[in-house]
Amino acid sequence: MTSAAVRFPIRFTGANRAMAVLGILPSRCFVEVTPDSLRVQMTWAFSATVPRPAVRSAAPDDGRVMGWGVHGWRGSWLVNGSSSGLVRLEIDPPGVARLLLWPVRLRVLRVAVDDRDGLIGAVTSADPTPEVNPPPGP
Repeated sequence: MTSAAVRFPIRFTGANRAMAVLGILPSRCFVEVTPDSLRVQMTWAFSATVPRPAVRSAAPDDGRVMGWGVHGWRGSWLVNGSSSGLVRLEIDPPGVARLLLWPVRLRVLRVAVDDRDGLIGAVTSADPTPEVNPPPGP
């Protein structure tokens, strides 16, 4: 398989951009999809890499958000800088993420991204890399 990766910035809106004072820089917060893995990085606060086959589903998530940053418990984690653009990823078997330096279980990831449909498409397609020159139509 190709090693090409597609990167989706984590979404930051409004006053949430002020997280930069904590060192959470939007330019270093992303979800990256390769043919083999899904990687999530929120600077120093959260990181995870799981095999793509472990991502059982990816869907829009319009559920309520109670905070911004990194929050979670018992395998369910919210990684966001916005209340909009959320994607819910179900992971089975559960993966391991890092919260600061500590390992935590990862079964459900709710993540806010700038391109929600693009992330869902990349995770659910056989090849996450978009075609640069699509073939001409009929």
